[in-house]
Amino acid sequence: MSADLNDFVLGAAFNLVTAIIAVRFIYYPRTQKRNYVFTFLAFNPTIYFVMALLASAELSVGVGFGLFAIFSVIRYRTEEMPIREMTYLFVIIALPVMNAIFANGGAMEKVLIANGVTLALLYLLERGWGFDFEASTHITYERVDLIVPGRRADLIADLRERTGLPVTRVDIGRINFLHDSAELTVYYQPLDGPRQAAMAGHARAAQLIEHEAR
Repeated sequence: MSADLNDFVLGAAFNLVTAIIAVRFIYYPRTQKRNYVFTFLAFNPTIYFVMALLASAELSVGVGFGLFAIFSVIRYRTEEMPIREMTYLFVIIALPVMNAIFANGGAMEKVLIANGVTLALLYLLERGWGFDFEASTHITYERVDLIVPGRRADLIADLRERTGLPVTRVDIGRINFLHDSAELTVYYQPLDGPRQAAMAGHARAAQLIEHEAR
């Protein structure tokens, strides 16, 4: 095996391992979204191979960055990609571009530092990094007798029991006394991946039951 081919294979393996660590051990445990895992792991090695072949053909680096720019603004028309997943997609695209360019120039120390810092930053950000975040959801609530300021504790307790969420506070929006309902913004402590997926499943089931009841 020639030295160039050896560097090509080792670089591809290193790039793929970095992507697997980012997706499987940092992103996936928090979200467990299969479609995005497929997208990230399909994009990463493909872009690395494209960049490595462009470099081997001695084409302009500007062509590679043009390809990177095109991929980085992709929107899938079937479903709007959330900002968080777009950030991961940007990282997954940036890593092979960076690895291919640096590895082709023999700057392996820069490759190791750049990949290590990127993975460490993703890991820290996924675990809050000392921030106390809140999640929120909007619901239509029918017990208007509990939305008065004096019964705020009863309102939160009822929301906790009925939603199963660790509700911390509530903002009351629009009130409809004609239909005895109010629009609430419910804030709660973020759930981990499996619990969040379970709650999403319960919510979809509740929406289906409500739709069938109509």
